[in-house]
Order: sequence, then structure tokens, then C-alpha cells
Amino acid sequence: MWRDLAPIGRDATTTGYRRYAWTGADADCRAWFRGQAETRGLTYEVDRNGNQWAWLGDPAAGDAVVTGSHLDSVPDGGAFDGPLGVVSSFAALDELRARGKHLAKPLAIVNFGDEEGARFGLACVGSRLTAGQLTVDQAHTLRDADGVSLPQAMERAGYDPEAIGPDPERLARIGAFVELHVEQGRALADTGDAVGVASAIWPHGRWRFDFHGEANHAGTTRIEDRRDPMLTYANTVLAARKKARLAGALATFGKVSVEPNGVNAIASLVRGWLDSRAADEKTLAAVVEEVERAAVERGQRDGVEVRVTRESFTPVVEFAHDLRDRLSGLLGGVPVLPTGAGHDAGILSASVPTAMLFVRNPTGVSHSPAETAGEDDCLAGVAALAQVLEGLACH
Repeated sequence: MWRDLAPIGRDATTTGYRRYAWTGADADCRAWFRGQAETRGLTYEVDRNGNQWAWLGDPAAGDAVVTGSHLDSVPDGGAFDGPLGVVSSFAALDELRARGKHLAKPLAIVNFGDEEGARFGLACVGSRLTAGQLTVDQAHTLRDADGVSLPQAMERAGYDPEAIGPDPERLARIGAFVELHVEQGRALADTGDAVGVASAIWPHGRWRFDFHGEANHAGTTRIEDRRDPMLTYANTVLAARKKARLAGALATFGKVSVEPNGVNAIASLVRGWLDSRAADEKTLAAVVEEVERAAVERGQRDGVEVRVTRESFTPVVEFAHDLRDRLSGLLGGVPVLPTGAGHDAGILSASVPTAMLFVRNPTGVSHSPAETAGEDDCLAGVAALAQVLEGLACH
């Protein structure tokens, strides 16, 4: 499975993955998922929001145990973030069948669409729509860098954008959702464990900072006459690093666009996106507020207007304690640890009991072609997931 999936959407130059929602690479990943489902004789379906499901047992029976993750990527992302959870889900099902285990509950494997938000700027679109955390009107306003709207992209990919929306009936079928994911940090590498259980997801969000200045000639405009938004942006990036470090939080400007984007021109507009995360919502709010204040103050010195728009926010997620503790017990007391990364499991946690398993990442690198996990650790993750699914669905 890993060998067949690996080439899809991989850039030959960077060796990173570019599997963006509703593109050709995404279609190839979806075809792969459907093929895996049909090969195993599972009931395959696509829900109203474009998420793919593979069912063993009656989907309408209720109290189903669901596992899976996503197959899309960030720009030039790694091979493991998302796909490891989907591949491991199919492999864990194979393991249960090889042991002759009989399910007492329906079991499903899911591939949630557009988890990374690389194309339209909002993470977890498929699960947010399903859980009612993204309205239809909000979804219709999402556009990519080329101005293509989410409905247009879905329609071009052969899906009906008019069908999207909350799916409470589907969520009501689920008794538990368990997502396996490569760890996006070094906690397990430090403890020496191959597998861990998630305790919580830090609150996090994305904010767009618009720095409005004045376009002018780079070779003739005196320094003192400039209203250069790039200067204000650069100082804001440094301020974000400082404010986050002092608060024990995280703040990252990882995406920027510039107008008119000429080498010999002072910019008229710099637009930067802030990703910020913290252990609690009070700290997160304080960090973002301080970054905005620093931007506005610097903008006043530079003659630059600063506007800030919150594009997304996910509150702290405490995974279901009883389910979390049960997983830890089933796996012999593996480490329980928090994460700063968002996941579909975090979105679903407000609607159904959810839990997560992490597989050790020896370097801690993620969202990069250097992201990796050892084969033995991946197999340990499959074994752990199979044990969890047996405990939840077979008894």
C-alpha cells in the first residue's frame, strides 16, 4: 500500500508532496482509497462533503468504530502526515481478519477531505462541514490563490457542491473515532516509545495581517519618504517570535503575498498569515493581541495601515478521558501526551468520542519532505491500532 501511494502528488524537484484538495493528485489519492476498499470487499461511499468511507458491517446499525485520517498535504509536505493513518487503518483491518476476529460493531475507515487547508486556507474543511463547524455560506466564500471557489473546484472534480453541509445523521452512527497519526514533535523520541496516546490538542488559529502602504520606485524614493509595508511586516514577524517565546507559545508567519511583487518596486500591500498556538486559550489570545499591537505601533511609524482578520480558530480539545484511558490501558500504559497540531479528530471531538494514537517521529520534523518514521515503528503503530480496534469493536 505504501509503495503504491508514495508516488502520487510527489514533486520531482523538492521530493515533497503537493496533494491539494480537488486537484488531479487528490483524485488519484481518492482512487487509491476506493481501490483499497473494494479490494477488501468493503462498502464504499462518499458523503455529502466529499469525505470517503469504507465500511465493514452495516453503516446504519449505529455505535460504529471509525478510524482513518487524510491523504492531502501541505505544500511540499512529507509522506507520513495523514497517509500513515489511512494506510495503517487498512493494515490494522487486515490484521484483525488474519486473526479471525469477528466484529460486534460496524467498522469504518475514512479519508477526510482537505484536512491541511493548503488550497483554500482553512484546515479540516471536510470534517468541519460534517460537524457543522463550517457553514455552507462560509464554505462558498473560500477561494484559492487563483480565485477558484471551493464549489467550483468540487464541481470540476465531479462532486456536487450544492450537497455540502452538516451531516448529523452520519455522526450519530459513530460510537468512537480513533485517528492514528505520525507524531509531529519529538516527545516519543525522547521517551523511547514507539507509540503514544493523545491527551489534548492546543487551541490554535490563523490570522491574516494586511499591511497597506504605498507603491513607489525602489531607486528614486528617499527612505524618509517611503510608506513601505514590507518593513512593518518584517518587524511584525520578529515581534511574533518574541511574544510567543516569552509566553511559552508558538507563533509563525509561514505564508506571505506581496503586491505588486516587483524587485524594483516598493510594495503597496503585504499580506501575511499568522499561525499561533498555545497550551490554553487565554495565552493564545494574549499572544495574538500583542502581535497585533506591535504591528499597529510599527505601522504608525512607517505610515502603514494594518488590518487583522481572524480566518479560523479551534478551541482547546480535551479528548474523551474514558476513551483515552481505555486506549492507554489496552496498549499497556504507553505515554499520554498533548500536541500543538490540529487534526480531524479534534474537530469531531465536539460531536463524538474521539482519541488519537501517535507513532514516533525520530527527528520531530513534519510538514517537510524530511518527515519520517521508522518501518518498525510504523508496524508497531499498526499493531497498536489493531489492538485498539479489537478492544472497541470486537467485544
